[in-house]
Amino acid sequence: MAEKPASVQAYIAACPVEAQPVLAGIRAAILAAAPGATETISYGMPTVALDGRRLIYYAGWRRHVALYTIGGKDADLEAELAPFRAEKDTVRFPLNHPVPYDLIERLTRALIAARSA
Repeated sequence: MAEKPASVQAYIAACPVEAQPVLAGIRAAILAAAPGATETISYGMPTVALDGRRLIYYAGWRRHVALYTIGGKDADLEAELAPFRAEKDTVRFPLNHPVPYDLIERLTRALIAARSA
């Protein structure tokens, strides 16, 4: 992507064709778990905010998609995320494997709950 996309839809459309349906699924999973959330582009990638605060970022690449700023507080959830951990605050899902959208929904709910704690 040469320039900053104007919208989340434009971002997804500009990603590699293999990543586009996966990004749409990630978007749907996050928004299902975060009613009332808003979307924007921040740091050049789709960003979901809740109550005016950024909650989660996601991005598409040629071989994987990734979620960013994912801290680990819930031990059970962290165990499920472990195979997908790339770095401390990054989770990567390879495009050649099924993406666990239910896990992404649960992760989003956990991030929301962690804000209330």
